[in-house]
Amino acid sequence: MGNFKIGTEVHFGDDSLKRLNDFKDEKVFVVTDPFMVKSGTINRVTDELEKAGSKYMVYSDIVPDPPTEVVAQGVEALLQFDGDVIVALGGGSAIDSSKAIKYFLAKVKKEDKNIRFIAIPTTSGTGSEVTGFSVITDKKNNVKSTLIDEKLLPDEAILDANFVKTVPNFITADTGMDVLTHAIEAYVSVNANDFTDALAEKTVKLVFDNLLKAYRDGNDLEARKKMHNASCMAGMAFNNAALGLNHGMAHTIGAKYHISHGRSNAIILPHVIEYNADIKEFNSGEHIKTAERYAYLANIIGVPSSSTRQAVRNLIEAIKDLLRDLKIPDSLKQLGVPEKEFNDNLEELAKIAIEDRTTGTNPRKPQVEDVKKLFKDVYESQSVFSIL
Repeated sequence: MGNFKIGTEVHFGDDSLKRLNDFKDEKVFVVTDPFMVKSGTINRVTDELEKAGSKYMVYSDIVPDPPTEVVAQGVEALLQFDGDVIVALGGGSAIDSSKAIKYFLAKVKKEDKNIRFIAIPTTSGTGSEVTGFSVITDKKNNVKSTLIDEKLLPDEAILDANFVKTVPNFITADTGMDVLTHAIEAYVSVNANDFTDALAEKTVKLVFDNLLKAYRDGNDLEARKKMHNASCMAGMAFNNAALGLNHGMAHTIGAKYHISHGRSNAIILPHVIEYNADIKEFNSGEHIKTAERYAYLANIIGVPSSSTRQAVRNLIEAIKDLLRDLKIPDSLKQLGVPEKEFNDNLEELAKIAIEDRTTGTNPRKPQVEDVKKLFKDVYESQSVFSIL
């Protein structure tokens, strides 16, 4: 029996932030990062809360790759404030932290208080506003832990593209590639279905049509809106279909070498597509169904071919072209990861990637040696195409 669920109410459009006017006389706990406060971006949220007569507290200690300590401090702050509503303003770090704060609060507080949770993304990338996933970092052991629970799902999401107009182009690039990776992994996941396919296919098309526009001109509000919608749609897709090895590897190198999540996904993506489609041993036919799904995406973005194998290759080349246009390095070596340290940690990296919860729904079951080879290819930007 299949299953598809969308549990988050989505508000979008130019006036979507006015939804906050409805929380009259409520205590609102706003979770964000220091930049949102320093830049004054937070004022757009607090102004609406003040209009509603809401009491609010701003918890702005969120940092990239939020560690468990920040989550614990947030739980304590929310306990003291005794809030009725959590509003997360920021990228994946702020939203993931808010999820974890609410999740762990329920475990330490005896009374069952239903705290409403609203996510307002300020980047177009994670889709975290509509997913039951939260990634928290154990900095002591340099490991990212993925929480997966329906209780992590925000009650509401507010999509206001005005929040992303000033996002720097390199962040637009990284987060946009995260959107693309979410959609492609959901599309070939072992849990994919007709409903998630529809969302993933539309997302891939929106990314290829709009990401470069948003990167080149941050004030292109139409492109920004489309990428914001794409991010949310990809989130809905992978929240139901889950992800794959690409994210398992990205979580691993992100935690170990402090490379942004979107950039990690971007440089890995061409290699995982090659691996999943089994391009090198294509005649074996074992992974032909996955290859055909990649080929269909190639058709959607306008780079089809008369053969499945060539269509997969065209998709990969289109992604590589996009990476070049976005000025994203194509290897870990280019990102400055020390070669000796990387090779010394290779076995451990591969094992952690395989054990990551997102890897479990990959269409091809990876072995340690497979992932070690993939990591090596990602380090040097080697492709099986070079030997075909």
